[in-house]
Amino acid sequence: MTGLAPVTRPPAPTRTERLVLRESWARDRAAFIELFASPEVGTRLGGPRPRDELERVVPEVPGRRPGLFVAEPGGAVVGTVTFERRGAERPGHVRPEAGEAELGCMFLPGAWGRGYAAEACAAALDWFADAFSDEPVVLCTRTANGRSMRLAAKLGFTEVERFEEYGAEQWFGVRPPVPAAG
Repeated sequence: MTGLAPVTRPPAPTRTERLVLRESWARDRAAFIELFASPEVGTRLGGPRPRDELERVVPEVPGRRPGLFVAEPGGAVVGTVTFERRGAERPGHVRPEAGEAELGCMFLPGAWGRGYAAEACAAALDWFADAFSDEPVVLCTRTANGRSMRLAAKLGFTEVERFEEYGAEQWFGVRPPVPAAG
């Protein structure tokens, strides 16, 4: 798959030892609002959004789009994992035509330090490698975000470049396509 084709969602939930990765449901709305309003999460993403604004703008079923998965251990959402096409207008690319699949994740502070992000991202990357075996995955994070930098290394991303974006130094890395088994 090349170009700007969307990243699809898997046909069924993806299960790991402790988590279920699935599409979002209406009951997940409160967790989405908490994620985007959290000062701790916002510190790593350019600032939290006001809760009253989120109450007005977050749809009844939040995050219902291809490439977005909620992560839940035991029925309560603790975070999200996303694959989005990286826009050509942004810095950081590994293909001349841009549009690489970019991995992102956000987890509630109460889930930090438990390995959920690593487990969820690894499972999502495995699904992606099966569905899009010829595509690299990119990741961009602030260099000041030590947790994300360690997670990127653990997931097999290697640095391509660093640049300034959103008022901070960014680390841009790539995880090459995983060769098909055979």
